[in-house]
Amino acid sequence: MTQTTEYAFNNRSQAAAVQLACIERYLDPVTAGRLAPPVVRDGDHCWEVGAGGGSVAQMLVRGVGWDGLVVATDIDTSQLMRREELVVLDHDVRWDAPPEGGPFQVIHARLVLLHLPERREVLRRLTEALAPGGWLVVEEFDCTAGPCVLHAPDAAAEKLFQQVMEALLGALEQRGADLGWAQRVHGEMAVAGLTTPSIAEPQNGSGRLKRSPIEKEMSTSSGLRVTPPGTRAISSKPYARRARRPIPISRPDCSPEIASRVSIRL
Repeated sequence: MTQTTEYAFNNRSQAAAVQLACIERYLDPVTAGRLAPPVVRDGDHCWEVGAGGGSVAQMLVRGVGWDGLVVATDIDTSQLMRREELVVLDHDVRWDAPPEGGPFQVIHARLVLLHLPERREVLRRLTEALAPGGWLVVEEFDCTAGPCVLHAPDAAAEKLFQQVMEALLGALEQRGADLGWAQRVHGEMAVAGLTTPSIAEPQNGSGRLKRSPIEKEMSTSSGLRVTPPGTRAISSKPYARRARRPIPISRPDCSPEIASRVSIRL
């Protein structure tokens, strides 16, 4: 299968705003929990990678207060909500240097790295852009267990849904996506030198783990809905990983060479 590195979704299409709004409505409560203190604190410098519609960037702005800084980047920022306290930049995380404002206490990337063939190199560069003790938070869908239909009006509607999802996942893979990347992020964070990586599944308001059924609004690039009303499906499972960059310490009773290998595991 021939691959292309072009991003599969067009942020300037009619369907983009609806797609981003659905993602925000489903995942923002989970993301808010993963970014809550002690991760994001007053005065922090934060980098939101692949900011999309900007809802997470707005969370970060509220979290860091007037003394902090939030930089939101994307390859296309046309859907990104602007505000005075937010720095918005067109930026390709694969090739462009980290934005000004670093090193960052928090870097967050949601549904970004799975799309990028260069994901491991990008993860390493994000790690390097962290301040000592800073947090990297990565959220991805595990697409190896794809969405499945819970209920459909008839067999034809269920078949249509499955065909659309197979085409979508196939298009993602053709453009270099790793559908099982969510399963590998934990190990790759450790390889990159980050410490105490943790794993979390989405939570509902009561704090219990939950894999929420969501109504699929499958759309073409023209915004035409292609699944009949009443079709409900369970989504691919989202995972969140977060880990910290170690803080090197110097000890007066050891050589600089040894001290450079000692870190505080927070």
